[in-house]
This record gives sequence, structure tokens and C-alpha cells, in this order.
Amino acid sequence: MQPSSCDTFVALPPSTEGQRIVFGKNSDRPCDEVQEVVYFPATDHAAVEKVECTYIEIEQVAHTHAVVLSRPAWLWGAEMGANEHQVCIGNEAVWGRESADGDEALLGMDLVRLGLERADTAEGAVDVITELLEKYGQGGSCMEDESGFTYHNSFLISDRMEAWLLETSGKYWVAERVKDGYRNISNQYGITTKIDKEHPETREYARSKGWWDGETEFNFATVYSFTTTARIEAAGGRYCEGKKLLEKNNGHITAEAMMDILRDKDSGVNMEGLFMTTGSMVSVIPRDPTLPGVHYFTGTPDPERSVFKPFIFVKNLKPLKETTSPSYGADDPVKRKPRFQSKPDRKHELFVKHEVVAAIIECHKDRGKKITQSMRQLEKEKMTEMEEHLSNGVDEPDFLVDLFSISVQEEIAVYSKS
Repeated sequence: MQPSSCDTFVALPPSTEGQRIVFGKNSDRPCDEVQEVVYFPATDHAAVEKVECTYIEIEQVAHTHAVVLSRPAWLWGAEMGANEHQVCIGNEAVWGRESADGDEALLGMDLVRLGLERADTAEGAVDVITELLEKYGQGGSCMEDESGFTYHNSFLISDRMEAWLLETSGKYWVAERVKDGYRNISNQYGITTKIDKEHPETREYARSKGWWDGETEFNFATVYSFTTTARIEAAGGRYCEGKKLLEKNNGHITAEAMMDILRDKDSGVNMEGLFMTTGSMVSVIPRDPTLPGVHYFTGTPDPERSVFKPFIFVKNLKPLKETTSPSYGADDPVKRKPRFQSKPDRKHELFVKHEVVAAIIECHKDRGKKITQSMRQLEKEKMTEMEEHLSNGVDEPDFLVDLFSISVQEEIAVYSKS
């Protein structure tokens, strides 16, 4: 199959306005898949506890951080998200010389959530993910069916000070630190000769397979990628277009600019078709540790027809019920073996409302234009409110415990008026 997945972006000073990190991702998934936005509080765990990920059970840690996640509703992990320490992670599907058709293990999306739950810095998340990768491996179907759609993973990880690009092939991996400027990833390996961390056997394994002679400068992308360039070019088109969009906004990258990038259809970043953008995220993280990060999520397909709604980590946050899908527990077809024998209805409240409005926008041009304008106006109002918190902090945290849910309700009210 041709590479079909996502784009993840990060911008750091001096490419951003002010001393802020701006992180963004489009999650491109099967067009009929529901993506939910969920919150899990920080939790202490007993020494003997286990955690059941999508396919396998692993050892739990003593403490997990509070996280907000955007995830396909059928699995445990997440496509993207953030934690209370303002670490943000997004992953991408990558394919190379090493087969991705392994046994069920940890999905890349499981590793996103585990990294957020267990690390309080970007570099710490690199360490968490790579340790889990070596211990448990990566593998299993990444779609809710029997297609056997499998891949390796790359990750873009940021915190208040820096970003890390982590790329994997089986259990082998390399990582690159990004201290300034901007970076984007798509569905191809991007780390070349600048390697700041790596699996101790990454080079020797490549040499043993005949991919590298052991003498020329080691270039991870060249060594581990497909030998046929057509596959790489197919994956690289969106990467190049995404990089151009970052360059166009260089020095002035804001939340709004990142949202515009994620909405761009001409570049292919905002994907349409059998694989489409089913959820989007933009985070703004001030370097000043006294200021909150603001995390915007759509929770609905196609960011051009969606509202980015804000979330801020404060105490006493409540579950995000309007964007939480129905739970089927042990009866879920994903959990029963053989898996994927049926597909239950996973639509959450916002998804159902948005589905109707998206159809109106598609079929009724004038009416759709008015609805879209109302959605953008709501989004703009929310961003103006958030700018106060990003600049001056949070004086009344209790007022923000329902911030995201209230924003969802206001979005639904816009639909109703339309």
C-alpha cells in the first residue's frame, strides 16, 4: 500500500512569535473512524499493577501524569496528546527495509500515551518509549479490521524548552534533538547524520544486514529506508509541502498559523478520501514555567470544517463526556479473539452533531459558508480568551475545569442555530 498517514509539526523560537513552542498534528486515519478527545487524571498505582494496552498487558509504573489525548476510539493509546508537564507527542507511520509484520505488541499509539503518562520532559519521553520498545516491541494491526495494516513509528516530542525527533525500525531507533527553528515529520525517515541518541546496536544491525558498509558516514534515513526511491517519493510529497508552509510562516508561527497549516488541502496536509484527517491538535507552550500551556483539539474530521477547542491543565478537571465514545469493555470486538469480527458504533455526541453539519456544508454552499463563518468566530473568541492566560497566567483555575466541554457545547449551539 502507499504511505497514508499523518503530519506532525513543531516550531520553537525564533520561528514562533514570543517565547513559545507551537506543536501541531493532523491525524489521518480511515474516513469512517471516530476520534475521541479524552482526559485522564494523574494517578498513583500499586507496585503489582498492570496496564492493559491495545493488545498486550505491561507493568504499570508507580505514578502516571495527567494527560489529554486525541485517539481512535477503538484503542487504548493515542495519535497525539499532551500531559500536565506540557510534553506533547505525535506519531507517524513509517516503513523501511525492516518488515513491520510482527506479532501483536505495543502500537506506536500506545507508546504515545505511555510516553505522556510516564515522562515530564521531551527527552524523558524518548527514554520511556525506547525502553518500552526494547522490552515489549511494536506490532499489531493499526486499523479496526482484519487488514493487517502495520507499520513502524516515528515520533515528534516537545516540551517547554526543546523538541526531539525519534525514529524506529523494529526495536532499533535513533533520536535527534531540536533546539530551535521548526521541524515536521510525515511518513518517511528524516534523521540523517545528526544523531543525538541511538540504540547501541542500530549501526551493527544495519552492517550485519548489508545495508551499511561500516565505513562511510552513517545516515539513518538512507540506511534504513526502502531501496526503491518511488516509495520514499510517495511519502515525501506532503513532508515537503508541510515544510514549505512552516517556512512561509517562519518567525511568525502562532496557534492560528499552525491551524491554517493543518487546514491546508492543496498541500495534502489536510487529507481527503479513504484516508482523511479525522482529528487535529495544536498546542501553545510558553517557555515561562509559570504560564499554562493551551492545547486545542477538534475531536471531529476535517479541520477546515471543525472548531479547535481549548484545554488547560488545572486541578479538579472533569471527564470530557461530549467527546468520549461509548465503551464496550470486555465485549468490545477489539478485545475478543478472533479480533475485529464486528464494528460497534463509536460515535460520541460531538461527532454525531458534526456529521450532520459537515453534510450541510458539503451540499449547501451558501448555508455552509455561514456555518463555517460562525465556527471560525467561536474559535477566534476562544483564542482571544486563551491569549490572556498564555500571557498572564491563570488566576481562577476553577473557572477552567470545564473549559473544553463548555467550548464543545458552544460549538454544538452554533450547529443548532444553523
